[in-house]
Amino acid sequence: MATVEIVSFGYLHAAAPEADVIVDLRRAFRDPHVDPRMRQLTGRDRLVQQAVLHTAGVRQLLRATVRQVQAYAAGPSVERIVIGSGCAGGRHRSVVVADRLARRLRRRGYTVTVHHRDIHQPVVNR
Repeated sequence: MATVEIVSFGYLHAAAPEADVIVDLRRAFRDPHVDPRMRQLTGRDRLVQQAVLHTAGVRQLLRATVRQVQAYAAGPSVERIVIGSGCAGGRHRSVVVADRLARRLRRRGYTVTVHHRDIHQPVVNR
């Protein structure tokens, strides 16, 4: 079975990582950054997780991404699948989606590593 690497990142810090699948969360999903209570938090905080996971469409996106990984893994010579999970600053949506995607894939037997590239970057003022 292929191994899966998931990288969460922020488009405002650097270019997206090279990946087989990029999940771009910037436009379609509510940004916790706009709520002052969550701005300094990260996707590791429960309040942010709840906000992201209760956004319409996020759970469907997670299911669809799992199906994409399964399709890639069915290929004849795939040993590693890289997924990029990106949002504006790389602290909120991308982290929650990366962690939840990893959980779902592990339950299906995949070996998964997760790296949160920009989680410790300063909050982007916008």
